Amino acid sequence: MLTIKNKFFGVLLCLVIAIPAWFLGKWMPIIGAPVFAIFIGMLIGMVHLNRDQTGSGIAFTSKYILQVAVVLLGFGLNLSQVMKVGLSSLPIIISTITIALLVAYILQKALKMDVNTATLVGVGSSICGGSAIAATAPAIDAKDDEVAKAISVIFLFNILAALIFPTLGDMIGLSNEGFAIFSGTAVNDTSSVTATATSWDAIHQSNTLEGATIVKLTRTLAIIPITFGLSFYRAYKASKEGDVSEQNFSLKQAFPTFILYFLLASVVTTLASAIGLDMAVFEQFKFLSKFFIVMAMAAIGLNTNIVKLVKTGGQAIGVGTACWIAVTAVSLLMQAVLGFW
Repeated sequence: MLTIKNKFFGVLLCLVIAIPAWFLGKWMPIIGAPVFAIFIGMLIGMVHLNRDQTGSGIAFTSKYILQVAVVLLGFGLNLSQVMKVGLSSLPIIISTITIALLVAYILQKALKMDVNTATLVGVGSSICGGSAIAATAPAIDAKDDEVAKAISVIFLFNILAALIFPTLGDMIGLSNEGFAIFSGTAVNDTSSVTATATSWDAIHQSNTLEGATIVKLTRTLAIIPITFGLSFYRAYKASKEGDVSEQNFSLKQAFPTFILYFLLASVVTTLASAIGLDMAVFEQFKFLSKFFIVMAMAAIGLNTNIVKLVKTGGQAIGVGTACWIAVTAVSLLMQAVLGFW
């Protein structure tokens, strides 16, 4: 009971921030509720300095509610549908993920920036924006300011993609199918993929939205191997470097359990769809997932120094720019090679 009481006010504060952020995100989907939650949280955090009553709950929200959100995200994935429709785009997805992670790794070494920020920007650029960052952060034990930095960078390129890509697609002569694959592989968050594809459809009177969304969901599956691999590598490296907390390294300890639950949730959705169950309940889980991510971002915002974020964000923006350009170029190049364009 005491533990619940200690966390109550901090969780409540995150909830209070998440509600207006949610509605602002609905009003301006190109920005998205998680970004609003982070910045509202940072503004409140500048004046909310006494954390005696809220500190424990804020920490709980930024870590454990975030993990619950990732698990619930699995209920939005019907694996059979994703694999059936997304299989044709798989070589492009693998190529874009590989190039983004490679660019992030090279620039992290060259710029000597912190590993966690570069990793989060890399996975956010390559897999699925905020959701990938949300899944990866607990696996690599990222700090709140590192998560906020990565989310802010992804937000910047989400807006640029939604504004630029429909015109770019027209200029280079992409087909409707080609643009669906392009937006699904080269735009980060699902909301931004939706905005980009919708803009294209409004211009061309087409229906690329469904295809772009399925390509995007196929990318989301990469959360599983990437998060597992990063968690495994981090634990293994710590054990080799003599970290006392990690000296008894094992595969079981390295595995991020919440990712297993994410996969199980996806399997449940797939089986339920296969036997014809009403899928309405899973829509509620998806809603909760999205809202819990917004709550977690509010907590991360509360724990982030906005002045420090602005001062130290230059390198992250540089890595994000390089990843974004590389992903865009590789997506178009692979389409040309495979004959989609």
